[in-house]
Amino acid sequence: MGVRCKFWLLKKKRFCAIPPLPNTEFCGNHSTRSDDRWIQCSIDPSHSVLESNLENHLRRCPLLKHNNSLSLQPFYQKGINGGDEEDEDVSSESKRMAVQCITVPELIKLIEKIKSVHASICKDIQDSYNIPEVCRNWINRANDWKIPFQEKHVIQQASILGNLEKLGAIKSCSSVGEQLHSPAVVEFGAGRGYLTQMLADCYGVSKVFLIERKSYKLKADRSLRQKESLMLERLRIDIEDLNLNAIGSLQGVPYLAIGKHLCGPATDMTLRCCVGENGSTSYLRGLSIATCCHHLCQWKHYINKSFFLSQGMSKDEFHAVTWFTSWAVDSADHEESDTKMYRENEKVLEGDDDDDDLLRNMCARDRAVLGFMCKDIIDAGRLMWIREHGLEKSELVKYVPSNISPENRLLIASC
Repeated sequence: MGVRCKFWLLKKKRFCAIPPLPNTEFCGNHSTRSDDRWIQCSIDPSHSVLESNLENHLRRCPLLKHNNSLSLQPFYQKGINGGDEEDEDVSSESKRMAVQCITVPELIKLIEKIKSVHASICKDIQDSYNIPEVCRNWINRANDWKIPFQEKHVIQQASILGNLEKLGAIKSCSSVGEQLHSPAVVEFGAGRGYLTQMLADCYGVSKVFLIERKSYKLKADRSLRQKESLMLERLRIDIEDLNLNAIGSLQGVPYLAIGKHLCGPATDMTLRCCVGENGSTSYLRGLSIATCCHHLCQWKHYINKSFFLSQGMSKDEFHAVTWFTSWAVDSADHEESDTKMYRENEKVLEGDDDDDDLLRNMCARDRAVLGFMCKDIIDAGRLMWIREHGLEKSELVKYVPSNISPENRLLIASC
């Protein structure tokens, strides 16, 4: 391996791979003068520029060009799926401080509410680990194709689709003619699009829409575009701003809505996009969304506030419940990355005030149990909202064992 630039890329946790310029340790992108410094771009903080070049860069930043182009698209409608405009997002630090300020009597009362609500509405969450045969065959062949999948992700994708098939929303196709009559697929938070690739390979679809706000390398798009009978559109847009009804090539077309690990409020925005008053419920044929990162959920975006209020829980208590969900993956059986949020919670437990005794004395297992209860309650509220909006054939299930992923709750529906 040749000499590399000595500029440390904080986000990628490695040095820049570009060779340095002569007589310097840095490449042309990262060389600097003694009177200059690197600063974050104010439009897109994911990259940095020299302070002396900032003014010129801001006029041609790629994200600025993308945003300007996006604002002209008919399907872009700022905040259409965002929820209540009068509410503001609450930071994780604010949630932590709020939990820290809860007195012991208030905390005991809240925990009792959580246990009572969970016992009454979450007792029917069933295990539904479902790998259809068509996906098993695909998984075996995928090793020969050298597709960059990790086994745990492939298994999750297969069970997401298997649960859709179990509800009758999809079925495997054996011919191009059958594909032409199959529903379109809209994958929310698509990332590289591998969930859709499995669906297209195993079940056959004619139209695919990949919704993702970020730009990714090693996408499944290239493989999908090689299918002559498939039309693919990738829309780089935040789900919050997507008017699904305004996508010209999707108008009047039956479709499936899928998503793997839609973090926090992204699940609420997706449901509002497909099922809410601005959604395309009349053409929705099935829905399969794996939820995750409930600690990021916000009252502003949550789709079933009336459910929480009906259980005697306030907005502040909702945010406390979301904070408790970060304890769900606190277990010695889970990977270190899964317990990062737990370490933050331990700071709450280290206070000197006597009011913290209840939290401090809770063992890790008890905190994890409480966290999973809170996650279930948040998702159960979503399920109730889905049913209230006409999708009565819907379920909340555990679609993979927790040792594959502790984020194993799946919202599924069929129309």
